[in-house]
Amino acid sequence: MSAPTSPGPAAARHGWAQALVAVLCGLAAMGVVATLGLWAAGAADLPGGAFPRVVAATVVTAVGGTVDLSGDAGGLAGTEGGLAVIPLSVTLTGALVVGWCFLRPLRHRAVAGAPELAGWAARTAALWLLALLGLALAARYSFEISLGDGPLGDLGELFGFRPVVGFSADVPLTLLIGLLWLAGVLVVALTVSPVAPLPAGLLRPRASARPAARAMVRLLLAAVAVALVVALVAAATRGHPVETFAVILLGLPNVAWLALTVGLGATWDGRVEGPFGLPMPHVLDEVLRTPGVSELNLGALVERDGGAWWWLLVGDAVLLLAVAFVAALSPPEVRVWRHAVRMAVALALTVLMICLMARVSARVGLSVLGIGDLGEGLSGEVLLEPRLGSALGLALLWGLVTGFAGASAARAVRRRGAAGR
Repeated sequence: MSAPTSPGPAAARHGWAQALVAVLCGLAAMGVVATLGLWAAGAADLPGGAFPRVVAATVVTAVGGTVDLSGDAGGLAGTEGGLAVIPLSVTLTGALVVGWCFLRPLRHRAVAGAPELAGWAARTAALWLLALLGLALAARYSFEISLGDGPLGDLGELFGFRPVVGFSADVPLTLLIGLLWLAGVLVVALTVSPVAPLPAGLLRPRASARPAARAMVRLLLAAVAVALVVALVAAATRGHPVETFAVILLGLPNVAWLALTVGLGATWDGRVEGPFGLPMPHVLDEVLRTPGVSELNLGALVERDGGAWWWLLVGDAVLLLAVAFVAALSPPEVRVWRHAVRMAVALALTVLMICLMARVSARVGLSVLGIGDLGEGLSGEVLLEPRLGSALGLALLWGLVTGFAGASAARAVRRRGAAGR
C-alpha cells in the first residue's frame, strides 16, 4: 500500500480568502480609476461630502447598476432627470482585475468537478453582492443648485426657494445586474483562459469556443489601446490634457468601441442638447448637436470632417483579419468555413455587448413657473442609441469574411511550415 501524498500546488483550492481577494482587488481598482477620472473631470469641487458618494455611484454604474436622479424645487418649480451611461474604463478595469484574481489560484488545476466550480463562483458571488450592497447604499446624495444671477435667480429670491437635486442607487436592480455582470466576467475568464479548470464534459466545448472568444478579447483591448495612443497624442499636441485624461479614465472604451462599430458600418441615432456633450473627438458632438435626432455613422463623420474617418474602416479590417488569423493558428486546426462561422457568431455577440453597454441617455431639467428649461444652462440632454439589427447583421458579415480570410491565411502558413521541415 502506497503512502498518501501530501497536497501540493495541483490541489490548490479556491476558498473564501481567494474569493475575498478577487472582490476587494476588483472594487479597489475600479474605485481608484473612478476617483482619478472624476477628479480630472472636476467632481472634487462638488459641495460637502458629495465626491465619495459620486465615486460610489460611478462604480455602481460601471457594473451595470442604476442610479436615479431626483429633485425638489418647491411647488412653483419642477425638476426632472434621468441617467443611463456606463463608464466603461472603470468597467474594463474591474473585469480584468476580477477575472485575473479569480483565475490565479486555479492555475495549477486541470479539471474541476461541477459542484466544486459552482462553489468557487458562489463564494465570489456572495462576497460581491455584499460589497455591492454597501456601495449602492453609499451612492446617494443631495445638494442645492445655484440659480445664478439671471431671471431664474431673481425668481428664486422672490419666492424664497432653493432647488435641491440628488441621486441614489436602485439597490435591488444594482444587485441583480451586478450579479449578472460578475457571472459574465467569470464565464469569459474561464472560456479564454488556457489553464482554468472545468468539468471534463466542458473541456471540449471550451476548446472549440476559446480561439474565437480570445480573438474578441484581443479585438476589444486592441481598440482601446489604439484609442489610448490617439488620446495621449491629442493631449500632448492639442491642449486640454486634464479633460482628456478624464475621458481616458472614465470613458475611453465608450469612444473606442463606438468607433469600432461605426467602422463596421453601424449607425447610431443620437442627440446632444444643452451644456452637456459627448467626449472626444468633438466631431461626435458636432454631428449630433442638431434640433432633432441625427444619424452617427461613417458617412456622417466623413461628410462633417473629411475623408480621414475612412481609417476607421481600414483599422477595423486590419484588426479583425489579425485576430482571425491568430485565432486560426491555435490548435487544433479546424475547417475554414467552421472558423468563419465561429468568428461571425463571436463578433455579433461582441457588437451586441457594445451596443448594450455604450448607449447613453442623460437628461436634467429645471423650470420655474414654466420657464427656465434648457436655455439657462441648467438643463440638457444627451442621447445615443444603436440600430441594433443592422449592427448585428454587419457584424455577422464582417466575421464571416475576415474569419474565412484569416483561416485561409493560417492554413497556408501551416502548409508552408510543414513543407519546410
